[in-house]
Amino acid sequence: MNRNTNRIRERILEYKEPEKVMAMGIYPYFRPIESEQDTEVIIQGKRLLMFGSNSYMGLTNHPKVKEAAAEAVRKYGTGCAGSRFLNGTLDLHIRCEEEIAQFVGKEAALLYSTGFQVNQGVISTLVGRDDYVLLDKLNHASIVDGARLSFGRTLRFKHNDMAGLEEALQQVPYEKGKLIVADGVFSMDGDILNLPETVRLAEKYNAMIMIDDAHAIGVLGEKGSGTSSHFGLTDKVDLIMGTFSKSLASLGGFVASDKATISYLKHHSRALIFSASPTPASVAAVLAALHIIQSEPERIRKLWDNTHRMAGGLRALGYDLGNSTTPIIPVLVGEDLKCFQMCRALQDEGVFVNPVITPAVEPGRALLRVSLMATHSFEQIDRALEKFEIVGRRLGVIS
Repeated sequence: MNRNTNRIRERILEYKEPEKVMAMGIYPYFRPIESEQDTEVIIQGKRLLMFGSNSYMGLTNHPKVKEAAAEAVRKYGTGCAGSRFLNGTLDLHIRCEEEIAQFVGKEAALLYSTGFQVNQGVISTLVGRDDYVLLDKLNHASIVDGARLSFGRTLRFKHNDMAGLEEALQQVPYEKGKLIVADGVFSMDGDILNLPETVRLAEKYNAMIMIDDAHAIGVLGEKGSGTSSHFGLTDKVDLIMGTFSKSLASLGGFVASDKATISYLKHHSRALIFSASPTPASVAAVLAALHIIQSEPERIRKLWDNTHRMAGGLRALGYDLGNSTTPIIPVLVGEDLKCFQMCRALQDEGVFVNPVITPAVEPGRALLRVSLMATHSFEQIDRALEKFEIVGRRLGVIS
């Protein structure tokens, strides 16, 4: 076929949306940061308040975390030159798995190179041809892709709608394999899964539960150990996954479960077997961050104090924050274009936030995702609130 008429090439060349937004001067993605990821960052030589980071514990720039990473490079080098399955397992990986499992209250854990790979690799491995996977409609994309890669059938239910979950479960024969997968803290809306009711329905309909705790580790539960701990239901949840790129100040991910399940994944999960191992520096940073979180519980208290101050301030200004109850605060703006305009206006005023538009949200429900860190000061939060008032009134988002 002539290259000029290849449909794939045509589709690529027809895609002009980024260029249109760039021409308007409000393109909000791939903004190059020239400094450490902290409560303030530098972009194009300008210092901005960072309210778009997932570093909930504020540990990405902690000296103990950085030194642990540097020491690991000195001892192990920069990489493992292979997969965990073959030559790429270090004693450091084993130690991290043991400590993570103990932290979240499970028998064993398994490290993957990214959090995305955890969901992709675990769900696609466990859900077989005659099985069913049940997903909350606001689940992270990695959960959706994991379900797509499985040979099972996917059923989706309305966000946090337990009646919808029960209706989906009723469609599946009792004896069939069933895995319910949901975020513990939902990454855009900032609300928390109704885990007690999810557990009740799983027991009633003979289903397993997997919780994505990417945004709950360091935020919810005893010493930040996650959603299951928050509700006192760790023993009722079959699999807990988490990422290292948020509270744990690194890169990678884990799944924790009973020993039999972890052994099964070790020998069947293609995302693990055919991917390079997490680097020594990444794993050492995780361990250092984990130790800090456990030994400094005041960080979690400060994170929640900051969350209440920011959320309370935004609501007082008249912003709609939806059902958020966590350090993820969605600020409803409305139309996609206005969301881009407000994101840019806030950046010009010295505040970095993230835009979320369709199809990630429903049309007309575009929002700015504000996230808090334990290391934010009240003075920084108050400065950001001043800018939200100025920009919100200028653009007519608040009156």
